[in-house]
Amino acid sequence: MKTKPLARLALSTAIAATLMSGAAYAQQTDQSTPPPPPSAQNAPTTAPVRSSPGAQQAANAKNASTLQQVVVTGTATFGGVKKIDASYSITSMSADQIKQANPKSAADLLKASPGIYPESSGGQTGANIEVAGFPGGGDAPYVTFQLNGSPLYPMSSLSFMENSSMFRLDDTIDRAELVQGGPGVLYGNGQPGLTGNFILREGTDTPSGDLGYTYGSEGMSRIDGFIGFPLGKDTGWYGSFGGFWRKSDGVRNPQFPADNGGQLSATISRDWDSGSLMFYARALKDHNQFVTDTPILNPNQGTFSNYPGFNPLTGTFGSKADQYETIQVTPCNTAGCTPGGIPLNLAKGRGADIHMFGSNFDWDFGNGLSISDKLNFTGGQMNTVSFFSTGANPSTLGEYISSQVASDIASGELPAGTYTSSATYANNGAAANMNQNVTTQGYWYVHKRIAAISNEFHISKELFDGNTLTLGNYTAVYNDHDTWYLGNNMLLQAISNPDPIAVDISNGTNTYQLSSPAGFTSGPSTAIYERWNGFNTAFFLTDTWKLDNWLFDAGIREERQQASGGIQNTATGDLDDNPFTLYNNGSQYLASGMSYINYRKSAPSWTLGANYEFTPNMSAYVRLNDGVHFPGFDDLRGLPSTPVEKIHNQEIGFKYQADWVYLDVNAYHRIFFGVPYTYTNPFGQQVSLVYGTSTKGVNLNTTFKPFEHVTLTLSGDYMDGHYTNTGLQEYTTQSGAAAFASMYGMVLQRQPKVQFRFTPAYDLPTSWGSLRAAITYEYVGSRYGDLIEQQPLGNFYDLSFNVSANVGQHWVYTVMGTNMTNQIGITEGNARLFGFASSGGVILARSIEGREVQGQIKYKF
Repeated sequence: MKTKPLARLALSTAIAATLMSGAAYAQQTDQSTPPPPPSAQNAPTTAPVRSSPGAQQAANAKNASTLQQVVVTGTATFGGVKKIDASYSITSMSADQIKQANPKSAADLLKASPGIYPESSGGQTGANIEVAGFPGGGDAPYVTFQLNGSPLYPMSSLSFMENSSMFRLDDTIDRAELVQGGPGVLYGNGQPGLTGNFILREGTDTPSGDLGYTYGSEGMSRIDGFIGFPLGKDTGWYGSFGGFWRKSDGVRNPQFPADNGGQLSATISRDWDSGSLMFYARALKDHNQFVTDTPILNPNQGTFSNYPGFNPLTGTFGSKADQYETIQVTPCNTAGCTPGGIPLNLAKGRGADIHMFGSNFDWDFGNGLSISDKLNFTGGQMNTVSFFSTGANPSTLGEYISSQVASDIASGELPAGTYTSSATYANNGAAANMNQNVTTQGYWYVHKRIAAISNEFHISKELFDGNTLTLGNYTAVYNDHDTWYLGNNMLLQAISNPDPIAVDISNGTNTYQLSSPAGFTSGPSTAIYERWNGFNTAFFLTDTWKLDNWLFDAGIREERQQASGGIQNTATGDLDDNPFTLYNNGSQYLASGMSYINYRKSAPSWTLGANYEFTPNMSAYVRLNDGVHFPGFDDLRGLPSTPVEKIHNQEIGFKYQADWVYLDVNAYHRIFFGVPYTYTNPFGQQVSLVYGTSTKGVNLNTTFKPFEHVTLTLSGDYMDGHYTNTGLQEYTTQSGAAAFASMYGMVLQRQPKVQFRFTPAYDLPTSWGSLRAAITYEYVGSRYGDLIEQQPLGNFYDLSFNVSANVGQHWVYTVMGTNMTNQIGITEGNARLFGFASSGGVILARSIEGREVQGQIKYKF
């Protein structure tokens, strides 16, 4: 790995920020009076002097539910813009509103933005996040998480690493701003889908904060805390510190901690009359169980129930018996040798060991000239140790053995003849029941080491009254070093918390091991070592013009991506050169030599928007934009010539607020070109194709206040999206037969046509404080798990609640729960099959988690 580009960018940016800070501070101290700020109608680039950054945040939070709140995401100048003037779709949430939403994970919070469907059913990490009209189908390629305006990692999604897995919600977050498309194509990593920007809390004049303890029905204990404070007397500098620690058995209890870890964040900041400077640091070390597809009864389309011995709401293949295992990865060639292996622990899960550092610097020089700079460094490890379904439905142990013996005879691994078998539980050696149902699950290991540094610089100049021109640059240098060992299939009981099963077979002359003594029936089917370096740079030019009640904006961005990767060669064979150990024959392993890929592409993005403010509480807007999506490292490994995807968006919106209603609605038409897709045909060949999509939809976010203290909130969307420009594809059914289908005209994979969340809430003032009670009904409409409508996932609903009591000035008591009626809600079918997934009334799929109730006591000071 070459680290010099990273170091050079970090050093040059730090020097530039220091020089700009010093020059700006010198100019400030030389001025007897600072220049007056522009009017609020002209989208101010700075604000009057305030006592502390934390006080500013608190003042803005009071407008969190109004169109007067100032938002900073998707804006050219650092002062931001009021939501009433924003000509794009943006959802903002204060810290209190985030808490009231009771999200199960950072990804789960994104459903507050209409049209976003996060599949957070796998646990805290590894969510699939769908943006309405964007052809995702897995991971979250069209979702970027930002911290204080900087992307956590420049590529929004890599295999086994989408942005939400690098982020946890806690009391250090002041607010969230969720922007769909629009001007998001110009800034940061140019995300045409959803940009979720999370802003950290900062220090206050008087030390203040909170300390909370949460206990959950899933055996969770969690401690949260935050404190903001001045750094010395009358220095103007402020600090903050906070985070959380949590340990939980999980709703799906694997007999070891399902979630175990925590996070710490700190800030140092100062505001001057003409600008501000902030430094932040964040460390996350958290291990989380990750759950994929499990067996579920599926007697007919859209109907699902418990598979015998396995509850999809609470079941997991993790157990004490399979927690610690060693996978064989390196061949050996001497008699009786043991292949080299890697010891693994399922409790490590799909976790994160990440550290982040960053700074934000904003300054107004007067005379309409201002600058803004955002710097971020992210580094660490994003590893996965988890079970993944192999695509085969459960069968009895006896049937499984017979099927494997027949297959091995047909392939020549076993001589023809009659075989007897013996099966024992790997953990205790007891005889296994041949009539019990069993399954094979892949014990996958992925080690990812990442580093990234990004910097975004804006310089803005007011050309004439109401018109501001901004020139900027975004540059990111990043890398990713991966080691994968996929496959490693293990024979398990088809129940929650299973025992592995070891199987020997004999023809009377020789004894063969169908599985290892630990229960592994295969070695790695995929072995990968790769190292990638990426470099993206983009220049953008934008102009905003406030003309009476109109606010126009236009911008163009030109971005270039360079990616170079080295991929180690592989070979396939018997890991121990022993014909009697069948379980590690045909394993893939790393071999000497590397192949190299170099990628260079440039592409433009642009946007045009116009907003008309009818009154201070009513506006309408129209927007056109073209965005691009550059391929990730994994795309390039599969298809080095992967094209740059292009996205065209047309959008209109309307915003209105009165004492009795808040309304934010928009309609859109989104068209995709050049979307790559690779699948395996019945002959084992990798087939790559390019397709397009066309989607029309409506997003709605509204709150009614029919009576005093009562609010009714409705948020949701309707979308109608289909695949275009596709030919006939050949695929294999689950029964093994070849079939043909076309994606053309099929609905977008995994995306509900209708989804909404309805929340009635009641706020009751009392003599001792206040009480708020809310219940949320969530409905997710019918979807298909695949691209050719062979995996119907049905629809589902769930109920959650939140009751919070503020007692006096300091105490807050909260009780909250999710999926209170224990609904089975299928979020994905078997993602490793192109077509048919159900056989004999059984489907491999993943459901949302079962009922979970938590209670928290918090002290505020």
